[in-house]
This record gives sequence, structure tokens and C-alpha cells, in this order.
Amino acid sequence: MSESAGPVVDGPRQAGANQYDLGSFNEAVIIETIRLAGTISRTEISHRTGLTQQSVSRILRILLQQGLLVEQAQERAERLGKPRTPVRLRSKAAHAVGIHIDPELLTVAVVDLDGTIVRRETVDLAKDLQAGKLVDLTAATVTSALSISQVDPASMLGVGVAVPGPIDADGSLLALPLQPAWRGLPIRKLLHERLNHPVLVEKDGTAAATGERWIGRSARARDFAYLYLGTGVGTGLILNGSIYRGGTANAGEFGQIAALRVGEWDAENGPRLVPECNPTASLPVIAAEFGYVEKDANATDEAKRYKAVCKAVADGDEAAVQAVRQIARVIGQGAVGLVDLLDIDLVVLGGPAFMPEISAIFLAEIGRAVNAHPLARETRPVEVEESILQTDAAAIGAASTIFHDAFTPRVSGSSQARRLPK
Repeated sequence: MSESAGPVVDGPRQAGANQYDLGSFNEAVIIETIRLAGTISRTEISHRTGLTQQSVSRILRILLQQGLLVEQAQERAERLGKPRTPVRLRSKAAHAVGIHIDPELLTVAVVDLDGTIVRRETVDLAKDLQAGKLVDLTAATVTSALSISQVDPASMLGVGVAVPGPIDADGSLLALPLQPAWRGLPIRKLLHERLNHPVLVEKDGTAAATGERWIGRSARARDFAYLYLGTGVGTGLILNGSIYRGGTANAGEFGQIAALRVGEWDAENGPRLVPECNPTASLPVIAAEFGYVEKDANATDEAKRYKAVCKAVADGDEAAVQAVRQIARVIGQGAVGLVDLLDIDLVVLGGPAFMPEISAIFLAEIGRAVNAHPLARETRPVEVEESILQTDAAAIGAASTIFHDAFTPRVSGSSQARRLPK
């Protein structure tokens, strides 16, 4: 479901409201302002939000008493001025669990309010793992991670789950091409029953974009598209300052956009999902077409074959380099479609398949495409940047969806505001 935009961001300023009945909204505005700034004074909070200093002081007293904020050492704004005491979020005040379920790997991360991973667990998943066993394994791994991390149970806000799409609005898995046994699994409902915590389920690209916005603070306080390279290529969208999920929580399907841009059609004259939009599977094949020779001719593990080609790129293998460049160019054409459609000036690249050995080629090729081909290129230079979150983007992002839900300001009663199921 799409989400209301919340306060309009104009530079560093967010518009608050001084009405008494919007107190919870104003608290969220102040928390968001502090989060973006890192450390900030009361005067600056008032300036950025438009709230009176009396309102700011009253709300800060409440948040300090709740333990959500801490005060820094006093400092003087001017030589003869009154000392000011900046505030910041207290990292241990809130925690969330982020789960990334990939067809081959389960990642569980206990994350604090600053986005720091307190505990991380990974479990390899068997190709024939049944749906019930997946839920059992996930719940057990979360329980273990929370126990070992020893976080205060009262600080636990909920559990976010990132999965390959598509999903339905109730948090059930739909048509997963690599794990048909999981189709129809009501994973949100089952994990909520096992863990007794609120649970949100997001597509992995959407989760990664949420984490990028939350952890990136002011560096990501604008609209952007997150190109998520994992099991396929997906997109997470931050539009008008909020996560954009679409009507069924499935916004961001990228493969067909790329197919339309490069003119690939199937037998029914529809967009064909091009191989380049599944890099982990296609890179070794495309590299072989350019003359790359695999060291292990009998290798069948897709992830290992992919990593071997990426290493060959770092070693200067020309065939491997050409293959990565071809994939990056096709993905770049899809990114042009996003830039033209959404009028954005930032594209972020990340995900488990965005390996360090190939990052420079991807950044260069996609950066060239989105600045050479869009119709409004003369008025809108587009930045293409590497994700702040690296390979744990989906897990950290899944935890960030919980923080985002709890603390991001939005108008009460909005029909589009997504809230944690209780």
C-alpha cells in the first residue's frame, strides 16, 4: 500500500503544527528532525520545524523522560550567549529485528535505533526446504539472536521481513520462481504467532530503500530509486519523502521496464524478462559468450559461479569485464525509464549481488545512461551512488521499516498510511 507523504521537506525545514490535537504528529516531526541532524539544539529544532520553542521544549521533556533522547554536553552558541544543550536519539532506546529471506540464505539482524547491527545470524537454506520448515527455522533464528543480543525486551518494536516479490497486502508470498513450495505462505501471520511481536513484510527492494533513507539521514533526505541487485533486479522507491509501495505493496518491479527500454518482446508481444535483470544467473553465461573460461567447469552453485566471475573482473579478465558491462548497460536502460517516469535525480545501487569488484563498472555505465538519454537531461543531472548499507541492505532495511513505521511523521487518519499490525 502506498503511504502518505507526511510533512513536505523544503531544505532542512519540516512543517509542524502547534495544535494540541496534533501532538503525536509534532513528536514525530521532532524525532525525524533530530534523526536527520544527528545532534541538534532546541533552537535549531524550532527553526527547522516551525514549531514554537515552548512546544519544542515541552515535547523534548516528554521524549527525554521516555528515554528516547539523551542530552549532549552543554556548548555556547555565542561568546556571551546562554549555554545550549543539544539532543540526539538514544541508540538503545529502540530495537527491531530485520529478516531477509532469500531462496538460498536466511539473514536475521537485531538492529538498534542508529542502524547498528547488535547481532547477526545467517543460515543456508536448502533448495527443497518446505514452507513450514522455513517458518520454524526463521522463528528459531530470531529467538536465538534476541537471546544472545540481550537487548531490553521493552525496547523491541517489531520484526520486519524482506522477501523477493511479489507479495500480497496481508504479507503472504506469491509467485516465487525459485521456491514454488513457498507460494501462498502467510509468513506475516505465522511469524507473528510464533514471535509475539508485530510483523511487517516488504519486498526486498522496498526494504532496502527504507533502510537507505533511515540510516542515510540527511544524505538520503530526498527522493530516489534504489536498484536492488539480488535474486533478480528490483526497485525500492522513496517519493515525496515516503516509501512508495503502490496499491498492492508491489511497486518497483524493474525487469519489464528494462525489457521495454531495450525492445525485448515475448511470443505474446509482451515485455520479456531479459537475462541481464537476473545477474547472478546470467553473468557466467554471458561471460562465457565473450570467451571467459570457468576454472571449475563442473561448478553448479550459482552464487559461487557469480562470485568467481566478479573476481575475474577484479583480476582484469576482459571477457568478464565485457559481460558485466553488458549487464550494467541493460540495467542502465531500465534506470532511464525510472528517471524519465519519476523525475528523480538520485539512483542508489546496492544489494547482495552488487559486489565490490563490479561496482565501478555499474556506477559508470548506469551513470552515463541516466545522464545521456532522459528527455529532461539538460535540467536534471542525475547522481548514481553506491548504497550506504552494502550487502546487508535488505536485513537492515527490514528492521528500518519498523523504525520508519513507528517514528516517521504522517497525518493521523490518512487512509494510505501503513501501520504495524497489532
